[in-house]
Amino acid sequence: MTRRHFTLLDRVLVDAQNALGTVFGGVRAQRPNPGLERPDVVLDPGDRRHAAGLMRINHVGEICAQALYVGQAAVARDPATRAQLLAAAEEETDHLAWCAQRLRELDSRPSLLNPLWYAGSYAIGAVAGLRGDGWNLGFVVETERQVEAHLDEHLQTLPEADLRSRAIVTTMKADEARHAEQALARGARELPFPVPSLMAAASGLMKLIAYRI
Repeated sequence: MTRRHFTLLDRVLVDAQNALGTVFGGVRAQRPNPGLERPDVVLDPGDRRHAAGLMRINHVGEICAQALYVGQAAVARDPATRAQLLAAAEEETDHLAWCAQRLRELDSRPSLLNPLWYAGSYAIGAVAGLRGDGWNLGFVVETERQVEAHLDEHLQTLPEADLRSRAIVTTMKADEARHAEQALARGARELPFPVPSLMAAASGLMKLIAYRI
């Protein structure tokens, strides 16, 4: 079988299709939702709103992760690095689908600003990728470390009775840690100051907005 070489137009169309599916909910998980193994407990209204706010943040985080990885892959020089980024993006699709399903179960919705989150993250990923694959992977490591940290915070503040959300977040946290380790093993470079601080500030703003909108 002849292997197809994608043109620039092919890649633009593929990225556009990915963006539409990611933002407007056209993705399916490859792995079973870990939350479905837990009972769906009826939460009181306050706990349900809080859980929905946290899962909306997580859903936005996965929108951003998808866009970052696809943006970085679009400009990656090394085919192996590009393949790793796209593989990580595919796994993040599971997280995206799980969070969307949990939001529906909580009678809530994704962020209304998802198109904006995706566009901004794709641009950041492409700019980061232009610095070279070492910096590209370094950006992955820092992103995953920060995501892992905020997932850990969510595990501390999610309602104790919300076993389904907790199971999803726990699995996501383990996946993010693995992505960071894989990027380190491939030669990720440590990002210089103040890039990690700026990333953390942007993430904090995103979480503040996404919790409500």
